[in-house]
Amino acid sequence: MAGILAWFWNERFWLPHNVTWADLKNTDEATFPQAEDLYLACPLAFCIFMIRLVFERFIARPCAMGLKIQANGPQKAQPNAILEKVFTAITKHPDEKRLEGLSKQLDWDVRTIQRWFRQRRNQEKPSTLARFCESMWRFTFYLYIFTYGVRFLKKTPWLWNTKECWYNYPYQPLTVDTHYYYILELSFYLSLLFSQFTDIRRKDFLIMFLHHVATISLITFSYVNNMARVGTLVMCLHDAADVLIEAAKMANYAKCQILCNLLFAMFAILFISSRLGVYPVWILNTTLFESWEIVGPYPSWWVFNLLLILLQLLHSFWSYLIVKTACRAISKGKVSKDDRSDIESSSDEDDSPPPNQKHHSSATNGTNKTHGTNGYLTGAPYPDEH
Repeated sequence: MAGILAWFWNERFWLPHNVTWADLKNTDEATFPQAEDLYLACPLAFCIFMIRLVFERFIARPCAMGLKIQANGPQKAQPNAILEKVFTAITKHPDEKRLEGLSKQLDWDVRTIQRWFRQRRNQEKPSTLARFCESMWRFTFYLYIFTYGVRFLKKTPWLWNTKECWYNYPYQPLTVDTHYYYILELSFYLSLLFSQFTDIRRKDFLIMFLHHVATISLITFSYVNNMARVGTLVMCLHDAADVLIEAAKMANYAKCQILCNLLFAMFAILFISSRLGVYPVWILNTTLFESWEIVGPYPSWWVFNLLLILLQLLHSFWSYLIVKTACRAISKGKVSKDDRSDIESSSDEDDSPPPNQKHHSSATNGTNKTHGTNGYLTGAPYPDEH
């Protein structure tokens, strides 16, 4: 074990040439980031998760009720023991051959069985109320941490001159504000990483999982090798747009469409300008070029920049989804559907209950134009971003 730890914490990987861990030990005159500081983030992540549960139950839920947001979920499928057994034990997405066999067995037509499976899949998805509570929690945290970051960074020299991130590196003392900022952000993203398995399931689950892992890795890397100054810039830049999108989601769930459209437009402009403009010009420029000029590259420097570039690729992917949503909103006149939503769209016949016997397709295509997707508000106007 000692050999593995010695290999992992190899100074030639983590630190610039001629710098050792002993040089970065805390003294009476200065405090530097220590890897063991990050252990605090694990219990704090659990505390944040518990605070979230309390917040959603006693603050977000009453707010949702005050906005007339109901806990009703999607339309429930008609109880059927045979179809339920297939759904739970065999497949949630039956193929054409199985559908035809069930049609003969139940004397239902294929489209009715397809509708039943759609409704049954949607039945497991959370209600609009649950979605609103989740968004309100994230909005509250992002607003707090972004406000804190701006108030802290406006007093620092590296906000105005990014070369300050590298002067006297890595012998830059760790301030109390920087330590607090880092630990809180790391704890929050750890809580998101684990709660992703209990939260609303999205179609971009793997993309978001990759995003959280990359974010946690970036925070950890930049803290351990004392790139904390540029790390605070990255975190603050990312938190800015997240505030607006969670606000837009809440407006969408509350059916305040004009406010939702306005917030989404503000978010789209801020996201694309900050992630595709400011981020590469301001952040990647200083980590790739200014640091190369002042400090020079070393192994963990390459890893850190690769993670930042990975984040830029994710920015590009989400920007594509945002533009796609914006184009759809312009054509329809409103922002209405989450590209990540797992609530499945279906033809209008989903709003009528399945019959007990086979009937003509004209009977199964009874329409109810007042509903969108199974009578269920599909949620946020864009792919979630952290």
